[in-house]
Amino acid sequence: MNKNNIVLDSYAIMAVIEDEPGAQTVADIISGDQFEIYMSSINLGEAYYILLREQGKQTAEEVVSSILLDDSFRVQEASWQRIKSAATIKSKGGLSYADAFVMGLAREMQAAIVTGDPEIRTAAQPDLQIIWIGK
Repeated sequence: MNKNNIVLDSYAIMAVIEDEPGAQTVADIISGDQFEIYMSSINLGEAYYILLREQGKQTAEEVVSSILLDDSFRVQEASWQRIKSAATIKSKGGLSYADAFVMGLAREMQAAIVTGDPEIRTAAQPDLQIIWIGK
């Protein structure tokens, strides 16, 4: 595990946008300079569709654009290798397909996952570190 690598899921992004529990933890991670912050393009797409549905196209576009332009984020594309990794994780059950990308990227980057998603916390045991921001 590389203690400086962090993977954010859509839950973490939404926590900041909607000022939910854990928002300050995520904001501190994003604004600090001690972490390498990764996010799968699949999970960014998940945040986009949630924002599109709940707050409209303008907000969704603004949030995604700000993430893509922020040098602290390393948005990782869904290569065939990453897709196969996520599919393998998904095949074991208990997770959404997007959540499987979070776990696969965390394993690849030897990173902790910042989330409040109980499915990820359960499935990540015992091999992945979780920075829990949920209730």
